[in-house]
Amino acid sequence: MNKFNGYEDAKKSAQYSGSAKLPKGGYVAKILGVKLEEGKNGNSDQIVVQFDITEGEYAGFFKKQYDNNTSDDKKFKGVTRIWCPKDDGTEQDGWTKTAFARWTSSLEESNSGYAWDWDEKKWKNKVIGLVFRETGTVIEGKEVVYTEVDHPEPVAKIKDGTFKEGKFKARNGWTGNGAKTEDGPTDFMSVSDDVNEELPF
Repeated sequence: MNKFNGYEDAKKSAQYSGSAKLPKGGYVAKILGVKLEEGKNGNSDQIVVQFDITEGEYAGFFKKQYDNNTSDDKKFKGVTRIWCPKDDGTEQDGWTKTAFARWTSSLEESNSGYAWDWDEKKWKNKVIGLVFRETGTVIEGKEVVYTEVDHPEPVAKIKDGTFKEGKFKARNGWTGNGAKTEDGPTDFMSVSDDVNEELPF
């Protein structure tokens, strides 16, 4: 048999399933881009973070997933959003402040010499530990389960296994009957590690 063109690329694709689901658990990640998004309709602002896994069996997971997706409207799925406190004195805002501080402290503990100075753009290229949980939801009438970021942790805790596990979350009427595994929805494009341009938000 004669060797056909594109065999090496086909071999790589065969070894990696673009539709694979990242298992729940803790991972070391690198932040690829950051954007502050203004809240609408009275909602809080959000810091939108794009990232990819950097260590272990699933290193480069979201980039590989993006590269192996042949859809015309493919999106980069290594994304999470962080609510910004409103500073309005409510109990919910107190929870938001605690969750936000967990991000900044995890970044500080994971990056020697870094201290949070109210400039989220400096998070780009920093490393952080991310804990993924499973989430059940209903999309177009079908029950699906996907993994998404639950919370950040210092990288050291990811590496030594002392991080807090994420809890399963049900959304949108999920019951657990007939659920199948899918990738979670996000809205980002791919950005290569060696590109210093801003993310195409």
